[in-house]
Amino acid sequence: MAKLKIKALTGEYEIVRALREGQVEAEGVDLEFLSFPGTRDIHVPEVREAADLGEFNAGAYMANRSRGHPLTALPIFLHRRFRHGFVFINKSRGIEIPKDLIGKRIGGTNFAPAGNLWARGILENEYGVPHRSITWVTERDEDGDFDYHEDLKVERIDADQDLDDMLAAGKLDAIISPNVARGIVEGDARIGRLFPDYKDVEVAYYKATGIFPIMHVTTIRQEIVDANPWVVDSLIKAFDEAKKIAYRRLTNPRIVPLAWYRTQWEEEQEILGDDPWAYGLTEANRKNIETLIGYVHQQGLTDRRMSIEELFAAGEA
Repeated sequence: MAKLKIKALTGEYEIVRALREGQVEAEGVDLEFLSFPGTRDIHVPEVREAADLGEFNAGAYMANRSRGHPLTALPIFLHRRFRHGFVFINKSRGIEIPKDLIGKRIGGTNFAPAGNLWARGILENEYGVPHRSITWVTERDEDGDFDYHEDLKVERIDADQDLDDMLAAGKLDAIISPNVARGIVEGDARIGRLFPDYKDVEVAYYKATGIFPIMHVTTIRQEIVDANPWVVDSLIKAFDEAKKIAYRRLTNPRIVPLAWYRTQWEEEQEILGDDPWAYGLTEANRKNIETLIGYVHQQGLTDRRMSIEELFAAGEA
């Protein structure tokens, strides 16, 4: 029997390597990995739509799904990241605690990256900083299909402007960035973090909530699942096996050029457990997703609070 051909587009993650290189195969599936275009471009619609299965900003996916887009998600979470350490401030703007952000101008690539959704949700619900109290300054179009809610303040910068430059010059009070702000990398004394002790804050957040924030979901064309429901379990099993191989490989400190890598690995296991990138709709993952569903609705990307069952494909099991 011929295998089902599926074109896949994901980041070049270590936890996917065994699948990309053919060491692991999904039963009944001929999985062809397309060339990875880069972290940003993976979200561009015309790039993403060239694949049958792909990685997608979790919040933008929820917005699209709520509007009937023909995608469904598999509970395969390839990208997670704590976000407290990615809120950067201009030190001259009088920002000492999160509530000092109220009424300020905060930059971000666009409104709805998963990292921004999580950061805003945490600031609003854990620290009392309403997202409606901020002017959001963006530099590009949104990844998902939605309209800003009426009382949201969003400004778009010109093509020749740069968010990092604007932060350094004091034209922005803060930015939420997917990566470490340029001012931090270059040691600019004007730039700092909202949470200078961000790692301790993130560890405390995880211990209090059990949430290691999910950034991306793995989506697949709805028509493929409708015609081949068995493919859900086959893909989850294959991605999970690839992840296990990665874990075994990464226990070897020789492969990473970091002096205390093994110490960091053991510390992470002690805090996050043996499988921080767990797949499936486990109790912990359901809480994680439900939290993001709430943030997505609160911030106006969906007209109603969606259910997990609407968002994720059910396998045959």
